[in-house]
This record gives sequence, structure tokens and C-alpha cells, in this order.
Amino acid sequence: MFLKKTILPVLLATIWISISEFVRNEFLVKSLWVNHYQSLGLTFPSAPLNGAVWGLWSLLFAISIFIISKKFSLIETTLLSWLYGFVMMWVVIGNMNVLPEGLLIYAIPLSLLEAFVASWIVKRF
Repeated sequence: MFLKKTILPVLLATIWISISEFVRNEFLVKSLWVNHYQSLGLTFPSAPLNGAVWGLWSLLFAISIFIISKKFSLIETTLLSWLYGFVMMWVVIGNMNVLPEGLLIYAIPLSLLEAFVASWIVKRF
């Protein structure tokens, strides 16, 4: 029962989040990241270790969504998880001047979708 009610939804949400992050950041907005980092005289971090850290982030995000979903509705879970998972990250990386201009045009709707689907998966399973 623990496997079906806890591990399965977290694992499925983690897979969804990882795929969503990969598609968005590798195919849709990678050039924004690379160009912005180059303008700062930096190299965009895209080594396998960086991918592994994003995998860990996806797992932690899914676990957090699972915990929040126990006390809140689907929409509340989506908005709360999106706020702490994305908005807070953008505030920090914006403050560090490594947030590319124009990224949020794509990132806001896609990250809301990501948080919603992950929340739905957790609630559904």
C-alpha cells in the first residue's frame, strides 16, 4: 500500500518533472541560457553532473508536491509548489544576474503546466 500511495505518485511526478525540465531547457530555451552566460563571460553549466543535480531537484520538487497535496486542493497545491519551486528560484538567479532576459515568457506558462501536471499526478495516484 505504501508503494502504491506514496512511492508511485512521487516517482511518476519526478519522471514528468524531469522530462518537462529537459525539454524546456534543452530544446526551447537553451540558446537563451547559453547566450546570456556568454555575455557574462561564463560557460553555461551543462555537464552530466548538472543534469544529475536537476534530477535530484525534480525528485525533491515531487516530494514537496506530495507533502503539500495532503493538505491542499489541486489548484492550491499547484500554485504553492510553483511559487516555491520556480518563482523563488527566479528571484535568486535574477538577483545573481544569471537569469536570461526573455526566459520568463516561456518559463512562466510552461512551469505552471509542469507544476499542475505533477500536482495532478500526485493527487490522482
